[in-house]
Amino acid sequence: MSPAPVSPDPGLSWGADGAGRPVVSFGVPEYGERPRTLTPAWLRPRAAAAAACLVLGLGLVGGAATGSWLTGDGADGKAATGFSAAGALWHSVPVDKLFPPTVQGTGAGPGGADRTWTRIAVAPDSGCAEAFDPLLRKVLAPVGCRRLLRATYTDATQSHVTTVGLMFTKGDPAAMSALAARFRDERLDRRTDLMPRPYAAKGTAAALFGDGQRAAWTVSVLTDAPVVAYAVSGWADGRTVDSPQPAADAVRAGAASAAAQAGLGQEAQGLADRVERRLRQTAGPATESPS
Repeated sequence: MSPAPVSPDPGLSWGADGAGRPVVSFGVPEYGERPRTLTPAWLRPRAAAAAACLVLGLGLVGGAATGSWLTGDGADGKAATGFSAAGALWHSVPVDKLFPPTVQGTGAGPGGADRTWTRIAVAPDSGCAEAFDPLLRKVLAPVGCRRLLRATYTDATQSHVTTVGLMFTKGDPAAMSALAARFRDERLDRRTDLMPRPYAAKGTAAALFGDGQRAAWTVSVLTDAPVVAYAVSGWADGRTVDSPQPAADAVRAGAASAAAQAGLGQEAQGLADRVERRLRQTAGPATESPS
C-alpha cells in the first residue's frame, strides 16, 4: 500500500547555522650639427595639431582599457562576478528558489514521457561530514565544503524517491576546473564507491531511502560556480539494490538493469539537470552556460 501523499510545506526555509628593466636612452647623434627639419613652415601648425589629437586619442583608449580592468567590466570580470554570486546563494535565497515544491520534467522520463516531482523533505543546511561516504568526501576535499543543501522528491506515483543536493565549495575557478577534469578523466562519476548518500526523512515516502537503496546517481562538478551538484534515486518501498548504475548509463537505449527499466536513471538525471539550471538562473546570466 502506497504512503499517503504528502504536500510540501512552502514555508520551509534553510536552518540557521627583482631587478628592473634596463633603461635605454637615445642620445643626439655624434656627427655634428642636428639635421634641419624638412617640414615647410605652413605645415607645422597642422602637424602639431595632428600630433596632439593622436596623443589625446591614445590617452582615451588607454584610460578606457585601464578603467575596464580596474572595475572588472570585461568578460573575465563578468565571469568572476557570476562565480562569486553563485557561491553566495546558499545563504541569500529561500529554499523554494533552488528546490521548488514542484518540478516539472517535460520529456524527462523514459521514452520522452513527462515527469512531475514533488518535494517531500528539505534538509537543514549543513556541513558535508555525514552526507557523503568517506571516499567521496576525500575526493571532494581539495575544493572544501562550505555548505550543503539537500532536498528529497518523489514522483507522481510515490514509488520513486530522489535526493538532489548542491554542495557549495570553497574552491576558486582553478580548483573547480581541476576537480571537474579529474572526474572526467578518471570517470569518478561512474564509480559505485563514490555515490552520494540520500536524505531520508521520517514520515515521508523517503523514510526507507537509505544507503542500501541507492539505485542510480549523477554527480556534476561545475566550473562556472563553486558548486558540486548531484542526485541519487531509488525505490520508496525500501528494497535493496545490489547493482546500482550511473544515471548516464541507465538512461541509454537498451539498458537492462532494474534501475534503468524502472526509469530511475531519468529520475536522478532529470532532477539534477533542473536544479542545476535553477542555480544558474538565480545566480544570473554570467553563469548560464554548460558545466
